[in-house]
Amino acid sequence: MRQASRTDARKKDTREKIQLGGLIAKAGLRYEKRALLLGLLIDGASRIEADEAERERLTAIGAEAFSNDPE
Repeated sequence: MRQASRTDARKKDTREKIQLGGLIAKAGLRYEKRALLLGLLIDGASRIEADEAERERLTAIGAEAFSNDPE
């Protein structure tokens, strides 16, 4: 792999991690313990895997939160 493509991959990975951290903050969970956050995510992943209605419900909540963002 070329050096440039490794650098690009690292930059992309870093940007994605920063964006995910922003989601935690936007949800009001910035100061929660990491174990709780991971537990929420694991539980949510199993819920949306097992229940399409739950996936749609949570997607609607998230879409609403994004639509409330100032331009």
